[in-house]
Amino acid sequence: MTKQIIFAISFLATLGVFFYTINRIVRFFRLTRPAFPVKDFRKRITVMLSVAFGQTKIFRKPVIGFFHALVFWGFCVIIFGSLEMVIDGLTGTDRVLKSLGSVYNIIIASGDIFALLVAISIIIFLSRRLFFHIKRFEGIEMKKTTHIDANIALSIILLLMVSLLSMNTGYIEYKTITRESSVGLFPVSSVIAGFINNGQAASYRAMYEASWWTHILLIFLFANLLPYSKHFHVFMSIPNVFLSRLDPLGKLTNMDNITREVRLMLDPNTAFATSASDAPPERFGVKDVEDASWKNYFDSLACTQCGRCTAVCPANITGKKLSPRKVIMDLRTRMNEKGPLMVKNGRDFNDNRSLLRDFISEEELWACTTCNACAKECPININHPTLIVDMRRYLVMEEASAPGEIKALFNNIENNGAPWQYSAEDRMNWSKDLELNIN
Repeated sequence: MTKQIIFAISFLATLGVFFYTINRIVRFFRLTRPAFPVKDFRKRITVMLSVAFGQTKIFRKPVIGFFHALVFWGFCVIIFGSLEMVIDGLTGTDRVLKSLGSVYNIIIASGDIFALLVAISIIIFLSRRLFFHIKRFEGIEMKKTTHIDANIALSIILLLMVSLLSMNTGYIEYKTITRESSVGLFPVSSVIAGFINNGQAASYRAMYEASWWTHILLIFLFANLLPYSKHFHVFMSIPNVFLSRLDPLGKLTNMDNITREVRLMLDPNTAFATSASDAPPERFGVKDVEDASWKNYFDSLACTQCGRCTAVCPANITGKKLSPRKVIMDLRTRMNEKGPLMVKNGRDFNDNRSLLRDFISEEELWACTTCNACAKECPININHPTLIVDMRRYLVMEEASAPGEIKALFNNIENNGAPWQYSAEDRMNWSKDLELNIN
């Protein structure tokens, strides 16, 4: 009974802190603008099964992608055992889901195997971060705290796997010594137990209990650290893939407020309608976080900071300042800075800072070629160009700010109806002296 009380207190405290954090994030979402309508659920489920659960984009880097996939699939299996531990902790039962029979044996055996595979994968990940210089892990946006954050999260995952194997090993040895029948299959832990079968029942019982508490409390701790970590993608990646933008990557969507203005101009009967004249003017494009869409913010929370986007960006490769990863990370950082102030003081609160210029420079934005290599490569379908283009739209439509070459192009379109500096009457002058042989 004491164990149940302690567990219930720990569990309720975990839920309390977690839902406080989620409520804070939901309030930030309410500050953002609408995005596309979420529909075509069949296609979304197909994309989610392929990209999120199938890890298809991760396998573009086959070796390290394989180990990452093992970690993901391992979590999908091990979470079943974690759910059972929560039920056991609250009710005082022991392996309450054993009634599932052979299905239970398969799941527990898979979790035992994956615990070892995930531990090996995490050791590889930590070694790469600590002892190897991986170029895509570097950049001006990758601060020292960012690396520490990643190392802490990976270390916790490693401890989770070690405690799980230790718990299973203690359980097997205790049941063997006391001649009680064990529940579940443990292919890896049985082998480990074979090397340490020289203790007493009490010691193995203590090993099991200590590992059980270590494992579940680490899960509770990890769940509340994730929303403040780069590893928030553990929760956010699957829904982010489900909510992917389904349009072709190169498609630039129209701005609803501009479309509405044009329609008002074309229809004199509605040009001076009361609802239109009384409506407050909307900002064109994105200047700060409140101008971004909920999907842009969702992307920033789901970002794994893996650097695959920046590694394939042609602008970044050729030495430009643009880093697609930085753009997404800056959006999350800025929301964490301004979001609480807007929640407290209203959406119109101004702290004399903005996402544009204070975090992301014009040089970075205009370096983007909208080739969509970043969006194509992102393992969780983040669409970086949508945010970049909307920030450029603000620069052009609100501030008339653009590189000189682009301003010349705009002038030509306005004056000549085409990007070139020649009038429509002179566009075919180049062909006057051509001899055309038409049979």
